[in-house]
Parts: sequence; structure tokens; C-alpha cells
Amino acid sequence: MTTRVERVVTSGVFSLDGQDFDVDNNVWLIGDDSEVVVVDAAHEADKILAAVGVRTVRAIVCTHGHNDHINAVADLVAATGAPVHLHPDDAILWDVVNPSIAPIELADGDVVSVAGVDLQVLHTPGHSPGGVCLWSPELGIVLTGDTLFHGGPGATGRSFSHFPTILDSIRERLLSLPPETRVLTGHGDETTIGAESGDYDAWVARGH
Repeated sequence: MTTRVERVVTSGVFSLDGQDFDVDNNVWLIGDDSEVVVVDAAHEADKILAAVGVRTVRAIVCTHGHNDHINAVADLVAATGAPVHLHPDDAILWDVVNPSIAPIELADGDVVSVAGVDLQVLHTPGHSPGGVCLWSPELGIVLTGDTLFHGGPGATGRSFSHFPTILDSIRERLLSLPPETRVLTGHGDETTIGAESGDYDAWVARGH
């Protein structure tokens, strides 16, 4: 069975620092006809479960702890019994939304396996302290959450974020990946490492 990547777009509210924003999120399913990993359980659990279908959910992996990426976790866990993975540096964000769920701690260098492929965990703080990306050399993809988008780094103007740190994460962990690597983002359209790497100096100069 062929391993494939599927995108489910869900809609809801992102809340932080006393502000609410209507957002569309990308939920990524990595797997085959029998099993999947769900990356970022956002907003609409029913929509995600419909895309999963009868397949076994091997894991729910959270790229970071902002509520718009984790607010469907509880419903997915209730429906599937799947374990949840999160970097511990985002516990302060996680506990606001899912205090009764204890995630398995992700660490840089960990591997999440599904359908014969490995997703390698890259710790990429900056957008949040525990932000991670998931790189699959076999599939030629990196799932970047809100660390890197088409057009530059994720936002850092809120609590627990830091622009110089996200620049370091992108330069040290992402721009060294093969340029043809597809960048599957937490919001919006995908891009490639090669398409973004030439703009790094402009991001630095922009300063935010």
C-alpha cells in the first residue's frame, strides 16, 4: 500500500493574549489505507475523523501548543484512543486547552513511524517554545506547523514567541534540508525549502 499525504482544512478560532482570530488550519494525515498519523488536530474533529475513515490512528502529533492546533485533540482521543505527542516546552499552552490529557513528550531526534515511513522530529522553537517540525526524507516533505510558511517565518509578536529564535530554527534545522523538500504548513499553501531559502536575509532585515 502506498503511503500518502492528505490535507484537511478546518476552521475555528485562535485565541491568545486576550485576542481571538478566525483561522483556517491545515490538518495533515500521513499514512496508507490501514493506518495514519494525524498532525495538528485543529477545530473540527468530525471533519478529521471523516477523512481518517476506518483507518487506525497511530498517533496525534502536535507541532505546537497553540489552541487552534490542539482544540480537537480531546474529541479525537475519545474517538480513536490514539496517543498524543507534544514537546514539553509547550506544556504551558497545552494545559490551558487540554489539562486532563497527558501527552507523550516529543524530543528533538525522535521518530514517529507510520505505514513504513519515519517522521523525524526537529525541535524548532521561536513561534512557541516547544514548536517542532516533522521531516520525512522518504516522502520528501517537512511539516512545519507555524514555524515556516510560504513567505517566511511564523508570527512571533505574541506571548512565548521570539523572532531571533525562529530565525535560528529555520536557518539551522530547515534550510539545510534538500531544496526540493515540500513544506507543508499549518495554514495556507505549501511551498518548498528552495523557494523560501533565498529570502532568509530579507526576513532578517525585516526584523519581525
